[in-house]
Amino acid sequence: MSGSRRIIVGVNGSPTSLQALRYAAGRVHDHDAILIPVLAWVPPGGDLADRRAPSAILRHVWEDAAWQRLWDALDAAFGGLPDGLPVEPLVQCGRPGRVLVRVARQAGDLLVIGAGRRGSLSRLLHCPVSRYCLGHARCPVLAIPPPALAQEAGHGLHGWAFRHRGLDPDKASLPGGQH
Repeated sequence: MSGSRRIIVGVNGSPTSLQALRYAAGRVHDHDAILIPVLAWVPPGGDLADRRAPSAILRHVWEDAAWQRLWDALDAAFGGLPDGLPVEPLVQCGRPGRVLVRVARQAGDLLVIGAGRRGSLSRLLHCPVSRYCLGHARCPVLAIPPPALAQEAGHGLHGWAFRHRGLDPDKASLPGGQH
């Protein structure tokens, strides 16, 4: 990883992507690099629906929503843009794996991704972006395991609810109602 000029990290707001984002930010100073958090988005209904009935207004709305999700993820991870780090946030339309591999194409790039949940069934069903990046990237790829809390909360119906709710630091509370 020595000599990386850019550290590209895939972000979608999940606990695993926030873990990857924090890890990547910690490596920026070590490698004298630029942090590039990337959020990829696909139009509702997919690319085919967008090509059949293109709408510049809807594309603008969808892109604005993607930028908002990226800012929300940066807020959840760091409370905004991390101080003292060179950061170049990026939002691109396209499938996440393909967008990440396309962005991480320069010599010296490092691609950091969340590895998804553990377990053989979970790997088969829920990690297509990780698998795509590991199989297609032309730069080193670092897959960060999920945080311990996500692993603990990741099973059953309660785990599904945890993974699919929005992250909001204002709604988080400590045991016993302490703040």
